[in-house]
Amino acid sequence: MSSSAAQATVARRRAARRAAARRRRAFLFVAALGALILGIALLAPLFRSAVRDISGLPIAHEAEIRQQAQEKDLSPALIAGVIYAESKFVDQTSSAGALGLMQLMPDTAQFIAQRSGGTAFTIEDLSTPRVNIAYGSWYLRYLLDHYDGDEVRALAAYNGGMGNVNQWIAEAQARGDTFSEADIPFAETREYVDRVRTARREYARTYGAELGIR
Repeated sequence: MSSSAAQATVARRRAARRAAARRRRAFLFVAALGALILGIALLAPLFRSAVRDISGLPIAHEAEIRQQAQEKDLSPALIAGVIYAESKFVDQTSSAGALGLMQLMPDTAQFIAQRSGGTAFTIEDLSTPRVNIAYGSWYLRYLLDHYDGDEVRALAAYNGGMGNVNQWIAEAQARGDTFSEADIPFAETREYVDRVRTARREYARTYGAELGIR
């Protein structure tokens, strides 16, 4: 073999080795990129959960909240705010006997069942998030309609009872005043109304996409 032919052979082999090395590097890059994307996809829910835990603004049952908001013509952020104020999205029973995520009293739930046609309803159903959110949302809509869309009055009634709110409104009117949040004599109910409305704003800002808020 001539010297020039040998040099050409060596050059081809070097080029082939360089091409093979480039292919290996490209394969390793694609594999690493794929692993990174997969890792992000797997860790994203954990990251979102960690952010929620750190922010102290938990959320769950987004589909049920969106559905009930649409059916009851409510803000999904308002429903989320009430759930946060009532239970922080943890299914529980209060010392007073209020049940589930939206902390409904058994007699209130029975009233809702009668008015909404829930003939097969049992109190045990309130432990089911879907039922609890549906009943709590129905009651929110009922209170808002009763108080002509006044959110403060509706939320005060959700916490303190309609009888008390009606009395407070009558007392304010007797003084020639318009009832406002400041007229709520129960500190717990005043704080509750403020907590729900603050949470509503935060849920709309933080979880607007999840809740279907545009």
